[in-house]
Amino acid sequence: MRVLLIEDEKKTVAFLAKGLREAGFTVDVGRDGEKGLELARATRHDLLIVDVMLPKKDGWAVVTELRGEGMHTPILFLTARDSVRDRVKGLELGADDYLVKPFAFSELLARVRSVLRRAPVRHEELLRIADLEIDTRRHKASRAGVALNLTAKEFLLLTHLVRSAGEVVARTEIVEHVWDINFETDTNVVDVMVRRLRAKVDDPFKVKLIHTMRGAGYVLKID
Repeated sequence: MRVLLIEDEKKTVAFLAKGLREAGFTVDVGRDGEKGLELARATRHDLLIVDVMLPKKDGWAVVTELRGEGMHTPILFLTARDSVRDRVKGLELGADDYLVKPFAFSELLARVRSVLRRAPVRHEELLRIADLEIDTRRHKASRAGVALNLTAKEFLLLTHLVRSAGEVVARTEIVEHVWDINFETDTNVVDVMVRRLRAKVDDPFKVKLIHTMRGAGYVLKID
């Protein structure tokens, strides 16, 4: 498998590239954001490992551009920033995992393998509940005919809630399904994401679909 490492710290690049190659991966390296974008567009990769703080163009911008161009390659962010706001931002932009520096290489390798072994599951392409419609193939969602401008993770979260309509979905289930990672249970990443999703799916409309089940999770239903 081919991995693109977008990282500017020489010691980190040498350490990670060596370890990944010894684990059987082919590794390409971009030492700044612009070079990383160039390599990501020029060659097909199975995974992108992107540092947030990069010269010329930061990791946020790199991932925003690639996701905006329709690239669905799994992405793992590396960063020294560990606030909930930064985690949410990275995941909203379309990252599949988020690893905070410093970390052991064994942890990185475990995260890489976890992301790569996730297999896409085929589901029906069109989902509907009330006036909400989701086109999973085209990655579009609308309500009452109005297009919803959702981020990649908001789209995954909404789709999961719709497929589980009428059933309470626990926060841990959301984290595992949408991100395939394990946040500490006392973080409010899921609550923040649901609040932002509600602002787009429910706030502009009279009938509310996403409901909080205190102490349990969330449920999408028509009251």
